[in-house]
Amino acid sequence: MTLYPIETGNFKLDGGAMFGVVPKTIWQKTNPADANNLIDIAARSLLIEDGDRLILIDTGLGNKQSDKFFGYYYRWGDHSLDASLEKFGFHRDDITDVFMTHLHFDHCGGSIQWNKDRTGYEPAFKNAKFWTNEEHWKWATEPNAREKASFLRENLLPMHESGQLNFIQRDSGRFLKNSELGFDILFVDGHTDKQMLPHLRYKGKTLVFVADLIPTVGHIPLPYVMGYDTRPLLTLEEKEVFLNKALTDDYLLFFEHDAHNEICTLKSTERGIRLDKTYTFDEVFNS
Repeated sequence: MTLYPIETGNFKLDGGAMFGVVPKTIWQKTNPADANNLIDIAARSLLIEDGDRLILIDTGLGNKQSDKFFGYYYRWGDHSLDASLEKFGFHRDDITDVFMTHLHFDHCGGSIQWNKDRTGYEPAFKNAKFWTNEEHWKWATEPNAREKASFLRENLLPMHESGQLNFIQRDSGRFLKNSELGFDILFVDGHTDKQMLPHLRYKGKTLVFVADLIPTVGHIPLPYVMGYDTRPLLTLEEKEVFLNKALTDDYLLFFEHDAHNEICTLKSTERGIRLDKTYTFDEVFNS
């Protein structure tokens, strides 16, 4: 198995929304805001090369939305999914599987694109299976009013219509070992129902793609929960369990949304579990 960090593009979000009830005077120490109160956000994916499979975890915002839509998110930088894949010698047509932690637009928007005539939509990975889970699919396609703006029909329905949609098979537990894609999955419900966090054993270490459970290193302290979460108190419980497990088992946390930090370790302090050190992917695995 070989892993590759894939940068699909950066954008900005409101710092207050990203940190919920935590005051700006505190969160801006780790996530400084601009004059519009916006903070830097990444849409970082992870590519897994495993035998004849090439698995992409999440796909970023994509590029099919209107200028008005993207105007809310202030995209910045030069990253793109295609350029990042090309850097490692791959093309999107090589992808065999696209695993989506959840179906909010910033995690799956790049899965679907305009067709050639711009008369409709088609899968952006024509040779891939798209993976979610049945409970989250129902949650996303029958959305509550709070999340409706994050679950876009143009991102979801073409997956089903193409015949490329697949569901991860799970039991009643919260931790699924050895899924169909070869890695373990933790299911968490605080941010959105049945979000899936891949756990990968790689070069003697456990790397966890933490998605929206812990968006940035600034979100490691327990009360630092996003205003976007549908069940913030449940996120609090899930974070506590996860962080304790991560500390005990020496997990490496891989960040999807931290524009300036790819990986971190944790340490125990008098104030609870906190950030230990940050690393680039290459520093950990390719140095």
